[in-house]
Amino acid sequence: MAKNDFALAFNEMLEEKQLAKDVVVFAIESAMVSAYRRAVGASTAQHVEAKLNPDNGSVFVYAEKEVVEDQVVDARTEVLLDEARKVNPEAQVGDMVLVESTPADFGRVAAQTARQVIQQRIREAERSNQMQYFERQVGEIVSGIVQAANAQSTTIGLDMKAEGVMPNNQKIPGERLKVHDRIRAVVMEVKDGTRGPQIILSRAHRNFLRRLLENEVPEIYHGIVEIRAISREPGARAKVAVSATQTGIDPVGACVGIKGVRIQAIVKELHDEKIDIIQWDPDPIVYISKAISPARVNGVYLVDNENARTATVVVGEDQLSLAIGRDGQNARLAAKLTGWRIDIKSLSEAAGDALKKLQSDPELASMLPAAVESIPQIEEIMARKAENRPVTPEEYTVLGQFVDRVERRTIQIKEEAIRVEEERITAARADVPVAALTMPLEQANIKEHIFNILIEAGYETIGSLMFVLKTDPNRVLGLPGIGSKAMQNIEETLAALTFPEPEPAPQPEPEPEPAPEPAKVEEPVAVALVVESAEKVEDAPGSKKQADAKKKEKPAEPVEDDEHAKDGVALDELFKMKPEIFQSAEGSEEESAGDKKKGKKGKKKAVTLQFDEDLGEVVGRKIHKRGDEAGTDWE
Repeated sequence: MAKNDFALAFNEMLEEKQLAKDVVVFAIESAMVSAYRRAVGASTAQHVEAKLNPDNGSVFVYAEKEVVEDQVVDARTEVLLDEARKVNPEAQVGDMVLVESTPADFGRVAAQTARQVIQQRIREAERSNQMQYFERQVGEIVSGIVQAANAQSTTIGLDMKAEGVMPNNQKIPGERLKVHDRIRAVVMEVKDGTRGPQIILSRAHRNFLRRLLENEVPEIYHGIVEIRAISREPGARAKVAVSATQTGIDPVGACVGIKGVRIQAIVKELHDEKIDIIQWDPDPIVYISKAISPARVNGVYLVDNENARTATVVVGEDQLSLAIGRDGQNARLAAKLTGWRIDIKSLSEAAGDALKKLQSDPELASMLPAAVESIPQIEEIMARKAENRPVTPEEYTVLGQFVDRVERRTIQIKEEAIRVEEERITAARADVPVAALTMPLEQANIKEHIFNILIEAGYETIGSLMFVLKTDPNRVLGLPGIGSKAMQNIEETLAALTFPEPEPAPQPEPEPEPAPEPAKVEEPVAVALVVESAEKVEDAPGSKKQADAKKKEKPAEPVEDDEHAKDGVALDELFKMKPEIFQSAEGSEEESAGDKKKGKKGKKKAVTLQFDEDLGEVVGRKIHKRGDEAGTDWE
């Protein structure tokens, strides 16, 4: 095959199969290796490679052979040293060298032998690409052509030569698909099968409507308008709740389009399925009122219990059939859209129920004296309505107001009862000791047959049994095998139990308050001039010895303010002092310094303070080396 012919054929196959070039080249090379092994009978343990030139289609096969010196016994596995050194100049005898081993007529042999292998490899590559592509398309819309239709499903040809299957339950009811019709569907699931990927398509799923809205409404695609909920009955009707993420945007108008052009395109795609676009609202009453559209609503009354959330919707007589819809379709779609169980009543039916509640419930009647006064008027209107006599719009307004007052008060009473019950349960739970909640029922020493009945009923701890007895003892009494004597035994056994007090939670230690700073006291000069040795730890400032000495001191009288005062001492007092005070102080400092130099430790003070009874004041006396206490008196 000429260079250009092979290149054109190769590129045409790539485009037809929609495969990568390296995938096809690898498939052809693998097929050539298999053809070489089959043609020459090479072992599978021998390493063989094939190289394809995509430009001209030439194929070269390289096989690993052992280098021999003189004679080749098996040309399939051995090669002479001279030929091996053409490939690897450093080859030695016994080495393994990869040399070209393309047979002379390999082109014709390979074309016949490798056809099936090439086709199989290319088919596997096609299936792998299809699987990867459609796995990314799950939940998205794809377009295809109907290839076949039967009683179970419809086969649709998709991109990349893939085939999708649409079961009949995923078709729009009443829609007839013909062969060669182009349709759109959403990919629901992709499975890996023996003959390629199994692609399940759907036109009845609500996500199909969601994707159509995204394609037709740019505001939804860009996130300006958000789809809150969708409820759909394929081929008949659908309701879509939308809201705007930006102020100033009308979400319903954006979905409908100018003169309904956007929504009409979707309706046509869905085989004339009716679509109601409503605005989502955080208030459930407003949201449910809009979900019942196109019917007009007189009032919505919610009862939110743990078991079910029920909304009673009251509509006018002329709106009842519209609110319910054909076979209850409108009410059913509204319930799916909002998540509430919806009970639709006509105004006269709701008025009759309210009248019965008011007459049978004295508590309710005591709370609504104005409604009780209007009972005769309501009964008269109801009687005329039952006789098919005309009722004026004003009288319908009176009925609506009466129903609204009774229903709202009833809801308030139920909410109050629920709140009281919750408080009672909370109080009962608080009365159960904390230790009993984890204590197994075996420790209660209840009679064996009663214990077995309680365990089978699910009471595994003493705390759970005590809680039920406090809140609803009839639940235990209603168990099979539990009578009054058994209940008495249970109550007596639980009353005799004692539970350890729970350990109090560790309280964080309070941070110590900072001690108040001592007031600054001006000491007399005589005390300030006492010099202590800095070498003794016990004589250091703040030590016990110094504290004892301060206790013996006479408290100094405060010095009067003087403009010539210095360091708290007036100048007149300073001149009256004897010079020996300063000399003694200096001498004491010199002695302390000398002691430090000589390394003497434990030297006593040079001056001691004593109280002189004659003078009536504290005086300082020198201590001589021989221990004489007589010395110079200090003022």
